[in-house]
Amino acid sequence: MIDDFVFVDEFVPGIRWDARYATWANFTGKPVDGYLVNRVVGTTALCTALKSVREKAASLGFGLLLWDGYRPQRAVDCFVRWSQQPEDGRTKTRHYPNIDRVEMFERGYVAARSGHSRGGAVDLTLYHLTTGELAPMGGDHDLMDPISHHGAQGIAQVEAENRQYLCSVMEDCGFRSYEYEWWHYSLKDEPYPDTYFDFPITR
Repeated sequence: MIDDFVFVDEFVPGIRWDARYATWANFTGKPVDGYLVNRVVGTTALCTALKSVREKAASLGFGLLLWDGYRPQRAVDCFVRWSQQPEDGRTKTRHYPNIDRVEMFERGYVAARSGHSRGGAVDLTLYHLTTGELAPMGGDHDLMDPISHHGAQGIAQVEAENRQYLCSVMEDCGFRSYEYEWWHYSLKDEPYPDTYFDFPITR
């Protein structure tokens, strides 16, 4: 791992993570190129901001669960190749029920050049500190559908409130939201705004 990139769990005590792209539980249906271990990596700037987020979330009774941070460019390239393969239906119902694979890019759910590869973006959600249960958000990570958009209609009031809790603590700590994905946030002041890294995530 190159200088200025760290494992988030070592930098932000008490954070939880489940690096979905290192597992079979993602929209491609298998571990993605570049994710050799189930860990989440970010720049020290990202992690410093997440420390503040964790503290603010805790004051509201929530903890943080991270799904992704730094994403190697080879993983993004893997997404592109996967989108061009014939549909097998294995992950469609869960992740993209109302669109075709190629539309993920056209509709802004997946990017061929991702802020994740710059080390300045994170996918995350909230959980209740008292029970450890995930806060309901009205849709899971990487559900590529209008229900995942900020301000989406058709979700329960508690789900909308939880999305707003996440949005408020993230924005207060230097992140900006992404209109199509309630779980995706980027640093407003990225340390590497023009660099797309490709080192693998390994021990």
